[in-house]
Amino acid sequence: MLGLPDDIRAFLFDLDGVLTQTAKVHAAAWKDMFDTFLRAEAARGGPDFVPFDPVEDYDRYVDGRPRLDGTRGFLEARGVHLPEGTPQDPPGTRTVHGLSSAKNDTVLRMIKEQGVQPYPGSVDYLHRLQALGLPRAVVSSSANCRDVLRAAGINGLFDVVVDGVVAEREQLAGKPAPDTYLAAAKALGVPPEHAAVFEDALAGVASGRAGGFGAVVGLDRTGQADELRAHGADLVVADLSDLVEGDPL
Repeated sequence: MLGLPDDIRAFLFDLDGVLTQTAKVHAAAWKDMFDTFLRAEAARGGPDFVPFDPVEDYDRYVDGRPRLDGTRGFLEARGVHLPEGTPQDPPGTRTVHGLSSAKNDTVLRMIKEQGVQPYPGSVDYLHRLQALGLPRAVVSSSANCRDVLRAAGINGLFDVVVDGVVAEREQLAGKPAPDTYLAAAKALGVPPEHAAVFEDALAGVASGRAGGFGAVVGLDRTGQADELRAHGADLVVADLSDLVEGDPL
């Protein structure tokens, strides 16, 4: 009925790009922050300005990862090593925390201006799960996860939320480590081998595979089906509606 093995009893979903159409907003916010920083670095005698690629760089360095890890990883790939700073650093400060805060401010502004749209196929799938009484969780590296769920009108469809706030409080390693997904499965009372992970990010798919989950479903929103499979997806679909096409439920 649900397009997955019959022994799958719990369903764990990434947020951006799986449930909500916010991945492009995040990519734009990362580009705005990184390009501003890289231009300033070039002006102060650093490397020549090479803009952040909102597809390749986003997928490789930041998609699905905790915000600080994304900032640090991309800059280090460009040969830029900044001090960590602290959460109190003003947005735009030349530290990992300062640049990460600038990105967060931008994405919050964009979400406020543009709103949040869920994917209809994902909402339909969630309603099917809810009608069957099957447990559901959101697993996101975003500290803004609950706000986004409310803005999209789907916050009432989940039993458990493991987000950036929970991960920091419980000291859970971010994706591609499996810790956050394992924590969600534990909270739902279902062993990983009987739970499914739904991800559009390469790091997230790798997380699901590393955790030994019973099914890892890749959502191909940007034409990276082969990469999703290479990182551990058992199957790849363009939309969750593809899993239940023709199901009379």
